[in-house]
Amino acid sequence: MKKAFLSLLSLLLVLALLPFGGSAANPEEAKVELWNAVKPLETTVTFLNSGAHPDDERSDFLAYLSRGLGVKTSSLIANRGEGGQNEIGDELDNALGIIRSREMIEAAKITGVKAYHLSETTSDPIYDFGFSKTPEETLGKWGEELTYERLIRFIRTYQPDILMPSFQNDDTQHGHHRTMTILSERAFKDAADPTVFPKQLKQGLSVWQVKKLYLPVSSADQATTSIEIGKYDPIYGITYPQLGEQSRYLHKSQGMGSDIPAAPRQVHLDLKQSAVDTKSQSDLFAGIPYDFTEWAEKLPRSASKLKGEFKYLQRNLDAVIEAYPNDKRVFSTSQTALANVRSITAQIKKAKLSPAMKNDLLHKLSLKEEQLQNVSYVSSGLDVQAKAASMILTKGQNTNVTITVRNNGKQTLKKVAAALNVPKGWKAKTKAKEVNLAPNKSTTITYQVEVPEDAAYYHAYDESTITTSISYKYGSTKTAIMEELDGTIAVLPDVGLNLSPEDIVVNTSDVKEKIPVTVTLKNYTKGKTAAKVALKIPENWEVHPKKTTVSFNEKSEEKQVKFTLTPPKAIQNGEFQVKAVATVNGKTFDSTIQEISYDHIGTFYYRYPAAINTVAFELLMPASLKVGYIESGFDKVADYLSNAGLNITKLTAADLAEGDLSQYDTIVTGIRAYLSREDLKANNARLLEYVENGGHLVVQYHKPGDGWDAQKTAPYPLTLGNPSIRWRVTDENATVNVSKPESALFNYPNKITTDDWNNWVQERGLYFPMKRDERFETFISMADPNEEPFDGGILMAKYGKGTYLYTNLVLYRQIQGQVPGGYRIMTNLISYGSK
Repeated sequence: MKKAFLSLLSLLLVLALLPFGGSAANPEEAKVELWNAVKPLETTVTFLNSGAHPDDERSDFLAYLSRGLGVKTSSLIANRGEGGQNEIGDELDNALGIIRSREMIEAAKITGVKAYHLSETTSDPIYDFGFSKTPEETLGKWGEELTYERLIRFIRTYQPDILMPSFQNDDTQHGHHRTMTILSERAFKDAADPTVFPKQLKQGLSVWQVKKLYLPVSSADQATTSIEIGKYDPIYGITYPQLGEQSRYLHKSQGMGSDIPAAPRQVHLDLKQSAVDTKSQSDLFAGIPYDFTEWAEKLPRSASKLKGEFKYLQRNLDAVIEAYPNDKRVFSTSQTALANVRSITAQIKKAKLSPAMKNDLLHKLSLKEEQLQNVSYVSSGLDVQAKAASMILTKGQNTNVTITVRNNGKQTLKKVAAALNVPKGWKAKTKAKEVNLAPNKSTTITYQVEVPEDAAYYHAYDESTITTSISYKYGSTKTAIMEELDGTIAVLPDVGLNLSPEDIVVNTSDVKEKIPVTVTLKNYTKGKTAAKVALKIPENWEVHPKKTTVSFNEKSEEKQVKFTLTPPKAIQNGEFQVKAVATVNGKTFDSTIQEISYDHIGTFYYRYPAAINTVAFELLMPASLKVGYIESGFDKVADYLSNAGLNITKLTAADLAEGDLSQYDTIVTGIRAYLSREDLKANNARLLEYVENGGHLVVQYHKPGDGWDAQKTAPYPLTLGNPSIRWRVTDENATVNVSKPESALFNYPNKITTDDWNNWVQERGLYFPMKRDERFETFISMADPNEEPFDGGILMAKYGKGTYLYTNLVLYRQIQGQVPGGYRIMTNLISYGSK
């Protein structure tokens, strides 16, 4: 898509000037967008890299294949990364999955790779439920039949020549990684077996035999083939591994990407399965026709005319590449090649060839037709700007979409048209007709779009709601290509309801008579409107007011409504829901719309029920406890503890640098705070002094690379576990053994029992310390099945007059997941020494 290509062009030309080593290409000479279009004409090979999570792609190797060789390359990722960590905000779960999915798509554009996912919705079983150590657990949660059916369907649709999972199937790997490797190896044969998922064949798919399956290995002595990929590319002005790292930088929520020098680098691959005769050659492409000249040699003798046609076609394709960087010559030669492809396609359809050979050839020709149309479009000089008058739409709304097409090329294009692609049931009308467009001329097409009352709401994983198909003729050859509209077009409810707080704790030991709730309403309709707002409450609860009305004067306007909840005095332990509803013009709306917007991915929306998850349980806390919280931006623990009744003050950079820390009984650091808070690292000595003078410091989990100094961050040496898989307990139900039950940590202010370790979410703990000073005291131990237990989940040491406590338990997930035990254990950890 041209606008995406132009953004990529600008980025890469900037990258070409960065000091990565080697001589930079002249950005005025390197027509990156044009080269990206013509290079794939060089080969017919298709390559698929399979993995489990966004950022699992082998970026350096994929950049070499796609940008260096022109191989059509894609990444197939199982889930959306919902269980990962977020280094750019506090979004977790599905909201994080949306971020990571878009990062994957944007990263793939840098390397010229197409990104796909097996997971289809935000409620999909193929979900990142957290770290898994076994494929058995993974498939038990994802559903083996569902996952495998989707994988086979994708392979039969995409039809790769080479398949390469990203990881080995061994116990050093994440269970999700191992699962995708196991299923990919199995699919090598099964995708070609008509008895495997035969319904797919009735739905129009064909069986497909992947030609070769490779696994990456760590050294040449383990490999079938080793490939040097550290080459400098004068078009991009950097090496392929450097290009891969630029794509990895777009995985910002995972903290990916690094600056690397231009240097040799080899990829080592082990050929695990093959369906072709490699003739004892170890080359990656041995046994696989590399271009149409080699395809011609595979045709039977009876197809001698076709042999000549395919060799002629490849010469035409080579001529397009050789015409670079002359746009006019690229355009004219691409038109010849495009007509050639269509002619041969018609001949193949009628030819007497084996079904497998015909399927292969028609697939390769269809890809070349698609690629040639892109070459034609890029070299034509057409500039397309497509924009909707309103980016956010509501059911029943009308809007205009304006498409401006300008011919900046050197040839007149005939029958230029811009068709608007809208969902089924929508209406798109225009009076514009096809036009002939001479150089330096433009045409504007305006569509009136009607959104039906039964239109589907926007979902972040769906294809774009509205696109445009640009078409034109040159001579007798027609070209058509799809363009995206500027920005995200979303159909949303008439009004969105955002509730604060997001969750409520009712403390059964001190039931509050008044719990304030704020509903923020955002108007998504055009012009003036009014909404009646109410809360649906549990039985025996009270709410004031019962309902209220707000008026809006314009679109995107926000209004707040205050409610007061009163739970019953004799409320029992349990879970409850408080729901918000709004009525607009007789229609009821009950969704929260979370806007997710970052510069590197754009703006997207996550719609979910407008409800406050409420949990009632006993939570005791010292009345006078004063807590300072150093937020990291990666958790919401401070807000949740405040809402539960604790006296929490969020500490600023000025507080850490020069404030009176002694006023706090306890200071708590947010998760991974040494990564996000430079001021924390700069003032760590003040925190240690605070402890030494009698304070109590609670540090929540960190990764080894989070600015954590194993010798200096804590008062005594403390080394965090690495690699991660070896130093975590992923079973959220793992038995917890309390080694010092008499400690105040388990008795004050709350009596911690086995119930407090029940119903945890995702996992118990991660990055358990692997080495510690003997002055750290241990309190609990736990283990995943068939593993030795870790005893470092809670570590505490006396330092001067105070205490330093480090915990790698994922208490933040429990607190934000409304798990009572998470609140009670954290409150005890914070309250230590205050008795």
